[in-house]
Amino acid sequence: MQIRVGFEMVYECPQPTPMIFNVHVHYTRVSDLVGRDDLVVDPPVPISGYRDSFSNWCTRILAPTGWARVQAICDNVHRHIAFGYQHARKTRTALKAFHDRTGVCRDYAHLAVAFCRCMNIPVRYCTGHLGDIGVPPEGPMDFAAWFEAFLDGHWYTFDARNNTPRCGRVLIARGRDAGDVAISATFGPNTLTSFRVWADEIRAGRDHHRALQDRGDPRPRAVARPRCRRVRDARMG
Repeated sequence: MQIRVGFEMVYECPQPTPMIFNVHVHYTRVSDLVGRDDLVVDPPVPISGYRDSFSNWCTRILAPTGWARVQAICDNVHRHIAFGYQHARKTRTALKAFHDRTGVCRDYAHLAVAFCRCMNIPVRYCTGHLGDIGVPPEGPMDFAAWFEAFLDGHWYTFDARNNTPRCGRVLIARGRDAGDVAISATFGPNTLTSFRVWADEIRAGRDHHRALQDRGDPRPRAVARPRCRRVRDARMG
């Protein structure tokens, strides 16, 4: 008989906190294992191990701070702004988004970025593809905006607009704000006569391309493997 064992523990630490875990299978049962007995920490931090006086294998880490503060900002912005494509304004600043309480994903990201910078948290604005993979479709597809925060030596993804883990996030560009990563910039008279964006999960190559043809879409310019991130992508991707 084979038995799959595992666990998940979630901690929120207001400051760097040393932690010791005694969670590995006892050394007397190691010969019975048919797979690895690994401890995975998210966000990633250095891990060291040792045997205690009873020969138990223990793991030591230093748990970082900062995540809860950025998540609290995301929660606040997510509740504060009402989403709607009809609310899109190219001239809306983070302050204006705060007062209007309406906007699109760009406004959620701008306001969250502004709050993080007020708290001296390094952040960068991101834009890319984010399809409706695993969630109900929400009307026409568009490019998406989110941000990344630098916490304890690593960049982590946060999304104040959706504020929930999402699959298939494909980064296009990073910058200080939306002005740094404009999808296009024109320097003369022009008219945008068509605008469509798609980010679909490929379940079967033939069926996928047939579906694209049925709805009149050209083949995708690029294909990226859908990836689910436990990110606490905002409550970690």
